[in-house]
Amino acid sequence: MVDFDKTLTSGDIEGGIVNVVVEIPIGSPNKIEWRREKTAFQLDRVEPSEFSEPSNYGFIPHTLNEDGNELDALIISGESIPTGTVCKAKIIGVMKFEDEGDSDDKIIVVPIDDQSDGNTVNTLSDIPTQKIDQITYYFTHYKDMIKPNCTIVKGWGDISEAKKNIYKSIELWNSQ
Repeated sequence: MVDFDKTLTSGDIEGGIVNVVVEIPIGSPNKIEWRREKTAFQLDRVEPSEFSEPSNYGFIPHTLNEDGNELDALIISGESIPTGTVCKAKIIGVMKFEDEGDSDDKIIVVPIDDQSDGNTVNTLSDIPTQKIDQITYYFTHYKDMIKPNCTIVKGWGDISEAKKNIYKSIELWNSQ
């Protein structure tokens, strides 16, 4: 398996571009996580089918979030992107998220050169409200069978706030 932290950078954050490694394809009930220490993807659990992933889900290399894992990214796309795929993506915002009391924000991105509809998405306001509501509902309830009421979507932030989160996560990575 490839060690993404040795082969990739976080991207051109100032230019609004990040590299994202896909862990979970859109529509999958399989909670797959990158295990940095093993340089492998690992199945964490299988969710009920009604809690399948509402977007492609991955991480930005060379970052650490407050939870000790890489900074998460939600890739907004109408198509499923396979686990392990590296996606160059445009930053469009951040979902402010709390998981069991810890900050676990998710950077919102779209693939670069997504000719289906991603090229028209430049900010969160370009995403249909129904999609934002679907993501909010999912992240508010996806752990209900494990530990009810332990996750909360606290709001949404713009590109500038997303970049601040990424820079902070790069600093945490560099300080380890």
